Amino acid sequence: MLGATDKVAELEVALAREQRIARALRKVGVALGSTLDLDELLGLILKKITEALEADRATLYLLDAQKQELVSRIVQGDRVLHIRLKVGEGIAGSVARSGHVLLVRDAQKDPRFSPHWDDISGYRTRSILAAPMKTSAGDTIGVVQVLNKKVGEFSKIDEELLLALATHAAVSIDNSRLLLSLRERNNQLLLTKEQLEHRVRDLKLLFELERSMAHAASVEELLQGVLGAATRATSAKAAAALLVDRGHDAGTLFRLEGKGTKLLREPWTGGGLLARALETGELVSAPLPKQRIKRLPFELPSALIVPFEGEDGQIGGVIALYGKRGDRVFSPEDHNLLQLVAANASTAIRLQRSRELREQEERLSTIGRLLSGVIHDLKTPLTIISGYVQLMQDADSQGQREHYAQLALKQFDLMGGMQREVLEFARGERSILVRKVYLQKFFEDVRMQIEAELRRRNVQFTVVLHERGTARFDEGKVTRIVHNMARNAAEAMGTKGGTFAIEVIRRADKALVIRFADTGPGVPKALVPRLFRSFVTGGKKGGTGLGLAIVKKIAEEHGGSVALVDTSLGACFELVLPQS
Repeated sequence: MLGATDKVAELEVALAREQRIARALRKVGVALGSTLDLDELLGLILKKITEALEADRATLYLLDAQKQELVSRIVQGDRVLHIRLKVGEGIAGSVARSGHVLLVRDAQKDPRFSPHWDDISGYRTRSILAAPMKTSAGDTIGVVQVLNKKVGEFSKIDEELLLALATHAAVSIDNSRLLLSLRERNNQLLLTKEQLEHRVRDLKLLFELERSMAHAASVEELLQGVLGAATRATSAKAAAALLVDRGHDAGTLFRLEGKGTKLLREPWTGGGLLARALETGELVSAPLPKQRIKRLPFELPSALIVPFEGEDGQIGGVIALYGKRGDRVFSPEDHNLLQLVAANASTAIRLQRSRELREQEERLSTIGRLLSGVIHDLKTPLTIISGYVQLMQDADSQGQREHYAQLALKQFDLMGGMQREVLEFARGERSILVRKVYLQKFFEDVRMQIEAELRRRNVQFTVVLHERGTARFDEGKVTRIVHNMARNAAEAMGTKGGTFAIEVIRRADKALVIRFADTGPGVPKALVPRLFRSFVTGGKKGGTGLGLAIVKKIAEEHGGSVALVDTSLGACFELVLPQS
């Protein structure tokens, strides 16, 4: 009977032990399941293990695998202290190395125990129960130890209970670390996504700026594109750009207001936030009084102003944004965007001004050469007029003199047409008067105008008319073509002279074709691609490079063309005038 009673008592003790472990695990599990915050979780683990083991104190070490150190959290009343131990050092280090539970009944006599912390705190450690914290994969991630059981000594049941709690805590800590890692990665991904979005926004802005600045024909058009892109990128209500003179005491203000696409321009004489940005050379971000700009139907509560560099490294002006939509303030991202806009605008404005200055210089040079060409072109009709005046002096009858006078007056009309043609060419204008022309009479008049001049240059002139009927073209401008082609041919053949021939035919599509051929040296191959451009000349003495350019312009005004035709001798040009 006694044996059976002992067996029952033993079973009751075992049952009580299992129930205690189960209750402790349940309580700890509920507590640990309430949070995944690592710091809060470690505090809960220490508190629940201390309560479950009925210990005086508890210490929890987490393993730093990279340094092979245990980092502790020691609870002393309301305080949490931290110490570090190498793996293998002290009681906790030995447990971390072996991976087994360790019970030290008399810590003071154990050589692995260090009384350092007892000396500092005045606490006396009697007994230690330590267990490894292992994950479900069997990896040791730390050690938990309890000190000084409040009643009695740590038992075998306490060892099992601590090992179970330590494993349970390890899983919770591992899950918390995993969650923290996922959160950190997610935050990193969000940050990367935000950075990429900013980068894409910057690239879109740069592309828009580049596109608008590339098509700008003036500084005003350039600024309109820059301000429009800046307002769209930052959601600003209005924008302005100030271009100042070197002294910063005056300048021109360009404003783009609201949804307006028209750039407003007005003089600026100083003062305000723009002047502050000019003086400091730094970004200005400031609130504005309500209704500062009365012309606008909305309030502008804030301003963002960035100066940009001009010539010689000095401040060339500022770009300003006003009133972010939604009554928000301009953010640091807006600051960066506006600085990016200002840097690109600074370069573009300097390039545009340099281009305009160069174009102005080129126009002045072109005007000089153009005047030279006009004077040269007038030589032919003036020579013809001189010849008719001499013939008038020698004429016996009134009828002959009147005939020569009419021919001379025609040359004055031709000179007026030449003047208009050159001015139209310089301005890029198109103006033609197409009417019916009798080809035989037209070319007979032309022959009389230029034959004498060509004869003096030792040039034989012939006209072959395969088509003698009528055609439709601007008589004065085609006369100008014939004069230019004749003069070019005479200049190309030089003092040796040669032959200049005009041949007129009608194509199957009814187009009128006029060929101009000479027996000169021909057109140099290097000159062919640029032959019809302004001021391109083959080095002829007195050549202006305008003759063929004007011929091409007149041909295109008629819807036709002019081209160099391959020939074995001299040069041959073919003029096509459609007759539709």
